[in-house]
Amino acid sequence: MLKQECRIFENPILPGFYPDPSICRVGEDYYLVTSSFAYFPGLPIFHSRDLVHWEQIGYVLDRPSQLELDGVEHSQGIYAPTIRYHDGKFYVVTTNVTRGGNFIVTADKPEGPWSDPYWLTDAPGIDPSLFFDDDGRCYLVGTWEVPEGPAYYGDNEIWMRELDLETMTLKGERYGLWRGALKHAIWPEGPHIYKKDGWYYLLIAEGGTDFHHSVTIARSRNITGPYEGCPSNPILTHRHLGRKYPIVNVGHGDLVETQNGEWWMVLLASRPYGGYYRNLGRETFLVPVIWEDGWPVVSPGTGKVEFSYPCPNLPAWEVEPQASVDHFDKDRLEPCWMFLRTPREDFYSLTERPGCLRLKVRPPRLTELKQPSLVCRRQQHMSFTARAIMEFVPGQGESAGMVLLQSDRYHYRMEYANEDGQTLVRLVQCKDGVETVIQAVPCCSERLEMIVSAQEQDYNFCFDDGKGRKTLAEKVDGRILSTDVAGGFVGTTIGLFASGNGGESSNVADFDLFEYRSGL
Repeated sequence: MLKQECRIFENPILPGFYPDPSICRVGEDYYLVTSSFAYFPGLPIFHSRDLVHWEQIGYVLDRPSQLELDGVEHSQGIYAPTIRYHDGKFYVVTTNVTRGGNFIVTADKPEGPWSDPYWLTDAPGIDPSLFFDDDGRCYLVGTWEVPEGPAYYGDNEIWMRELDLETMTLKGERYGLWRGALKHAIWPEGPHIYKKDGWYYLLIAEGGTDFHHSVTIARSRNITGPYEGCPSNPILTHRHLGRKYPIVNVGHGDLVETQNGEWWMVLLASRPYGGYYRNLGRETFLVPVIWEDGWPVVSPGTGKVEFSYPCPNLPAWEVEPQASVDHFDKDRLEPCWMFLRTPREDFYSLTERPGCLRLKVRPPRLTELKQPSLVCRRQQHMSFTARAIMEFVPGQGESAGMVLLQSDRYHYRMEYANEDGQTLVRLVQCKDGVETVIQAVPCCSERLEMIVSAQEQDYNFCFDDGKGRKTLAEKVDGRILSTDVAGGFVGTTIGLFASGNGGESSNVADFDLFEYRSGL
């Protein structure tokens, strides 16, 4: 265990595709969850004691009975969660936008097990949140179209209803609370209610989760309103700083008060590079908050999200740093690894060949909306090196290797394949669903080392078949791995895969090492 002495911390606190953060405190412990979209398990959950160093302790949705993602696109599935703690129990409320709508899961311990979903009927929209009032009553807050019918796309309001905790059903009147700070605001969403000094504060995001994203706030003496907006709204945004600013998309915050009386906000933002391109997706940042005249002031002194701040006034926290090399010698995958869509069959093993990750060659392709033989993790740095050692003899039409995955329609695959009886290492670009072989090199080896390195938007691919390292392609355009080209809400992941490309097979690919590190 490594004790982290924290004087200054660096943002983002969770680099890579960790959007829509929500946080709660239980005594001296802090817990945080983020969106996960089409990836399984869903909703990674983290623990910290200093708000800066975070350890992933699991996933909230780690069973197929909790999370149906069959056939969903990358930016569908699980949207913005909220985590709260009340009377000895943890609650997470979220939305499966493709399969079922809004639901709640509960747990006695944050590492789980978490319950199966309590589905909420008559709870339209997205971004649900829970608020527990002083009298023990609980309220669900969400966002949906204005009841008289939207006048434009994104014409929404924040609504609220009471939640019966015994039956996990909504009851009573539905209240429209607020429609955002701006006139004709678009996408007022991500609501959270807090109570402080006799005021109910309603924190939301508006402007959409892209360049015009922002954080706004309103308050009321009564939980049902009426709510008045803060005179300083938006209390946080970067849309006025231009597209060349190094931190953009600032919004979707959640507040937490420390045991020492300090206030902090977790929020999402993006770091574009190589131009306005965001391969890393939306990441989790941390900013200080003070209160003046009954309103929060975010990042006082500058009013914008900074790359570094003095650390919270909290004790040093011991964390186990994530190893850069995975030898797959444990009985389960490290929590950074995830799959695409809900696994309906066993497609990987850590025990059939100890010390290796074994992937079964199955028909699904990465270009299909199916559940492939894929294990992946997030890209977390602008410049990085990733390498894998694989043992694989491809049969006709089969392939296995490494993938840089933005979506089924935008990715790069470096794969060892059998094409018309010839085995070769090839780099395949999938751009807008069209596949192009950038380079292919004949190869005959049962063991390959594959290496991907990136210097910002220049991606380099090489391999070693035991006869020396060979360059497959250099300075390949990485911008197709950004949300600005591919669209959607996710960031790039780096994965290991095996595919029969439509054909059945009993073959396997064994990976005995994967390394990911920042820099070249």
